[in-house]
Amino acid sequence: MNYLVVKAHRSEFPNPIKLKKGAFIIIGEKYEGPEDWEDWYYCTIPGHEGGWVPRQIIERTEGGGAQALEDYTAMELDVDEGDVLIGARKLNGWVWCRHAAANTEGWVPLENLQPVSE
Repeated sequence: MNYLVVKAHRSEFPNPIKLKKGAFIIIGEKYEGPEDWEDWYYCTIPGHEGGWVPRQIIERTEGGGAQALEDYTAMELDVDEGDVLIGARKLNGWVWCRHAAANTEGWVPLENLQPVSE
């Protein structure tokens, strides 16, 4: 699906968490905010201060641990109003998008986007 950016977005996280499938994760707080972003958890891994990970990526293991179900990055995409993006995956109020003109990819809040015909 293609999207038109109706509100600019800038990432506040210059060093996003990156997970490989099967990586051990320490699950922290659940996101609680005014946005409709359900099921995001602040997770940490050895050697990284942490980042937000969607519930769908997390598998809880015996003993209170957790692991990544798939490769994942919390990379957010900086976009400007009027940009056109190609959306690949929607999760919990965010869309993984590709900005073809800038040759970049990352997460963008769904509330900043408007679907457009292909």
